[in-house]
Amino acid sequence: MSEINPQVDLYLTTGCGRCSLWNTPECKVHTWQEELKALRTILLDGGLTEELKWRVPCYTFEKNNIVLLSAFNDYCALSFVKGVLLKDANRILIQQTENTQAARQIRFTNVQEIHEMESILKAYLDEAIEVEKSGLKVNYKKMAEFIIPEELQRELDESPDLKTAFEALTPGRQRGYLLYFSAPKQSKTRVSRVEKYRQKILNGKGFND
Repeated sequence: MSEINPQVDLYLTTGCGRCSLWNTPECKVHTWQEELKALRTILLDGGLTEELKWRVPCYTFEKNNIVLLSAFNDYCALSFVKGVLLKDANRILIQQTENTQAARQIRFTNVQEIHEMESILKAYLDEAIEVEKSGLKVNYKKMAEFIIPEELQRELDESPDLKTAFEALTPGRQRGYLLYFSAPKQSKTRVSRVEKYRQKILNGKGFND
């Protein structure tokens, strides 16, 4: 079994800290704690290195991200970073949203199904590691294919510093912001989101940093 990371122990106790429910009984991590611990054991048995990234447990192979462990309202999940490249022999991988390009989830709602699927999950982990070893890359959409919402474009046009900072972000961070800013139907909500994350962009941080 791989070495246990104390930061993940803390995550399982207090949560990720992304919302006001952090360190309360209502935190989603507490809802799925038994399931998360069962999944953690399987991941550690797979020889992966346990880390904490983006405030959630992340399991890596030779410093490359393989899978994330996350808690949501209605389920907990393993999120394979390059899941789109897996064969998915058991047809259990889920694309979280239509804009998710690479990652794919396996979702769980009780600990019993985790135990029953243990051999399958280990096979998927082995395949994910082999994908990483092979050097396979995900063919992401080019940034030019993404639409910049007019509310963000207006801010970029009016603020050279913001434009420079946004263009200096990695493509992945830019995609994250574009998808988040574009999601609301109402313009005032899009404006609010741009304003809320303005300073974070100026600081060179991504949406989930």
